[in-house]
Amino acid sequence: MTEPAGERPEGGRRSGLRNPEKAVRGLGAGLLVLEALVLLLAIQPIRLVGGDLGGPAIAAIVALAVACVVLAGMMRRSWAWHAGTVLQGLLLLCGLLHWSLFGLGVMFGLVWAYGLHVRRVILG
Repeated sequence: MTEPAGERPEGGRRSGLRNPEKAVRGLGAGLLVLEALVLLLAIQPIRLVGGDLGGPAIAAIVALAVACVVLAGMMRRSWAWHAGTVLQGLLLLCGLLHWSLFGLGVMFGLVWAYGLHVRRVILG
């Protein structure tokens, strides 16, 4: 009684990964670190090209970047993916401080949604 290749006895598909939970945690952490890096590197170009980027907007960008890095280190926690989703919403709200932050929020919101999709596919 052999199962077809790629099938689990329970009927679900196998991911082919040695440790799927660790791979998914790495995906989430990588996305958050990438977001933090882009946010910090975007400050100066936004100031030069996008016009007035005031102190509150810069403080919000730095706070979000720090939150992304801290959350990336906490991806083992069950609530971390939900907190990452909240972070994406906060970045969208920062669009009220500067329009380009809304654009970054949309972009990273879509990336985060894809990460959630991959997590659901791999872990079930």
